[in-house]
Amino acid sequence: METEGDPQNDPALAPGQAPAEPQVISLTTGAKRVQKISVREFFEAARSRLQMEIVAGEDGLDKEIGEKSLNRPALALTGYFKHFGSRRLQLFGAGEISYLSDLRTETQKVVLEEIFRKNIPGIIVSRGLYPTPTMVELAESYKVPLLRSRMKSKDFSAEATLLLDQKFAPRSNLHGTLIDARGVGVLLLGESGVGKSECALALIERGYSLVADDYVLVNLVGENSLIGTGKEVSRGFMECRGIGIIDVASMFGIRAVRREKSIDLVVSFVHWREGMDEDRTGLELREVDILGVRVPLVELAVRPGRDMARLVEVAVMAHSLRKSGYDAARDLDARLMRMMNPPPAEA
Repeated sequence: METEGDPQNDPALAPGQAPAEPQVISLTTGAKRVQKISVREFFEAARSRLQMEIVAGEDGLDKEIGEKSLNRPALALTGYFKHFGSRRLQLFGAGEISYLSDLRTETQKVVLEEIFRKNIPGIIVSRGLYPTPTMVELAESYKVPLLRSRMKSKDFSAEATLLLDQKFAPRSNLHGTLIDARGVGVLLLGESGVGKSECALALIERGYSLVADDYVLVNLVGENSLIGTGKEVSRGFMECRGIGIIDVASMFGIRAVRREKSIDLVVSFVHWREGMDEDRTGLELREVDILGVRVPLVELAVRPGRDMARLVEVAVMAHSLRKSGYDAARDLDARLMRMMNPPPAEA
């Protein structure tokens, strides 16, 4: 902060003034909300993680999953189909398989055929159990993917629901660079050529990690968690003007690259111009709206001689202090108010 003049008379500081509502800028006007994903996409994304294999019905892998949760068809096996989740993947655990195994083949076929006729996207058998021959026969006949997992039902359900939640999450993309600095996900924004990548490179040299450069994919997980990542094909690579493409992991080590990170702070670079209005106190709150989630915004003017990486680093530390309950601008404002309005002297 500049020290010219009397801080008490600085109108920018406005001691004692109630904090205004933050200015909010929307960044994701073209957000996409995923309505369906194919069983093939789910299987390929989680094959190893969920320990799955295809048993039958491979021709139906392009069937679409319409809801981001699993359905346990216990009641449906007894013939009760009210509120049956036909758009969900059907999870058969030990209870369902034991029940079917106790039925005669003819009865089992009648019971299962009612479920297959509901146009379900697929069936998963957990705990490493084997589907009954009737299940395999009907899966091939109705072209419904029949998968098998070695995981316990509870563990499979938790992991699969988390994965589906990510797949169905609203998503968008932003032109920027995402860095993990001191555990804070910092999204650097600005016009092309303003110096985002150069700043990110300086931060990486100081021990921080690159998540994505130039193109950031953003997913909304849950109600208010923004997760940013980069394209798989370009993960770990950066473009440095005048040098070209560099491999961050090869130059700085594998710890210099992260696969994904939450977006906790946005730093926007703008070209400095004479007479531009720059925030001098930090009392004016600014936020950006990304997929309906508000994220704190810091705007930094780029001009010769400024160490932008150092400024971003300080912005991260200030953000962390605010999150922990301490705000330097508010603290100074309170001190000025006490100085301007001292308590009455005791008689």
